Amino acid sequence: MAKKNDKYDTPQPGLFDIIEDLLPMREVPIPVHPSIEEFVVEIKKVQENEAKARENLNPLDEPIAMDSRPRDAILFKSFGSGSSGNCAFIGDRSGGILIDAGVDSRTVLDGLESMDLSMRDIHGICLTHDHGDHVRCVYSLVRRHNHIKVFCTPKALSGIMRRHSISRRLKDYHQPIYKEFPFKVGSFEITAFDVSHDGTDNAGFFISKGDLKMTVATDLGCISERADFYLRQANFIVLESNYDAEMLRNGKYSSYLKARIAAYNGHMDNAETARYLASIKSPELKNVFLCHLSQDNNTPSLALTTVAQALGITPGIVSPPGTLKIEVLPRFNASPLYILRK
Repeated sequence: MAKKNDKYDTPQPGLFDIIEDLLPMREVPIPVHPSIEEFVVEIKKVQENEAKARENLNPLDEPIAMDSRPRDAILFKSFGSGSSGNCAFIGDRSGGILIDAGVDSRTVLDGLESMDLSMRDIHGICLTHDHGDHVRCVYSLVRRHNHIKVFCTPKALSGIMRRHSISRRLKDYHQPIYKEFPFKVGSFEITAFDVSHDGTDNAGFFISKGDLKMTVATDLGCISERADFYLRQANFIVLESNYDAEMLRNGKYSSYLKARIAAYNGHMDNAETARYLASIKSPELKNVFLCHLSQDNNTPSLALTTVAQALGITPGIVSPPGTLKIEVLPRFNASPLYILRK
């Protein structure tokens, strides 16, 4: 299994870029029509199908009162996923945690507000590793909200201090954690585990609440033994699908950068992510979120199609409740709020 930066927005999108932005998580073929009227009708049909698919996935685009949300669920929302910045919320009615802090504070605050939450509801920030797109905004968050603990290994904190111009006062908020030793945050039990990447002491996180289990593994070049152990237990998976091998091979990156990305401690390509997910597919696996897509060497539709085909799923088709669903997390924008349950 060894082997194993991003496109979502363009400053001035053309017509087909706009269509792709309307459908960032589904690849739906759009035929060419002889008239603009027929073309518009086709677009409306596609949008209606997409709305039905989203409804089946239980995302909530509009805020609802926290006390009306189900107790037997995990709430999940990404605020950005890619080399421009990574941050996601995982929680429940009592609040939750952030995974990484590479997205600016305003985006995080607005995203929480859209869920009827605030930073008072954030109990901690779990950092996966010391690369800037995962940690650059951590101090700006905690210094204004000093109840929040920063959970990472001592080696990861040392890497952050060494590699970035971040205030040394970040250490005041640090809560040391150690891989394979579970710790509690709110109603969640969290276990850090080793992943293969070229940061400092890179970690994935296995997060459980009762019988609900979620595994986050972003920025890894291959599925290590420990990553496999925790991914196989999960009902909900956030897993990197960074690049398409052919796009990387024929792209504009230098030979050095191409080799770094394709290395065992670099990033995962679509095909390997697809093969791995197909190998662990089970009735207990309910949701897969593909993360950290490259802007230059991947597209959301390509990643989704590659993984969906391997899992025997047709993109754009509404699946029955309780069956496996796949989503691609937006690179620059916030995702919907997902209510994850069995």
